[in-house]
Amino acid sequence: MIEGVIFDFNGTLFFDTHLHNQAWDIFLEKHALKLTDREKDQKIHGKNNTEILSNLFSAELSPNEIKRLGIEKEDIYQSLCLDHEMALAPGAIDFIEYLASKKIPYTIATASDLYNLEFYFKHLDLGRYFDLSKISYSNGKVKSKPNPEIFLKAMGILGISPHSTLIFEDSPSGILAAENAKAKKIIIVNSTNTDYGHWPYQEIKDFSQVDKAVFSI
Repeated sequence: MIEGVIFDFNGTLFFDTHLHNQAWDIFLEKHALKLTDREKDQKIHGKNNTEILSNLFSAELSPNEIKRLGIEKEDIYQSLCLDHEMALAPGAIDFIEYLASKKIPYTIATASDLYNLEFYFKHLDLGRYFDLSKISYSNGKVKSKPNPEIFLKAMGILGISPHSTLIFEDSPSGILAAENAKAKKIIIVNSTNTDYGHWPYQEIKDFSQVDKAVFSI
């Protein structure tokens, strides 16, 4: 039975993949670079900015250069977010409130950095549902997905084992990271109408579709 829940954030709790793609297109054009949507899935989604930028520029970037370029891209992304209505994924609030009511521990494990997390806490009122100090995020040291480190760190924060953990993910690298973490159960949140047919996991578009019978309560 499931005793704890870990959410990926971008594309999972917040349906923003299209905004990240737009932001990356603007950023890449400025730097005379281009990626197809398929290449974005492979090289960007679920990965942290340190890995993304190092791969994009095929160079040894200094920490200051990575920080500067990362903020440049995230400023574009945040501006696009503010031009749209910002809300958590369908059914997410009710599902999170259910977890809280049943005292089922939960947190977020995300490739986003603190710069974006603070933005989400401000504009999505995440503080109502999550403790920022208990979120596993990209701090410049955690290995990028599909490495399982970010999920294992979240499990440690919650005090749960992989064999009792449910992970919600949307990106291929994130799903692989959840598999590599040996999660008991993985549910794919299909926020982009992607074909996940080769993955043997349940897909949802709304958190009301989660069968609560999986929880040990």
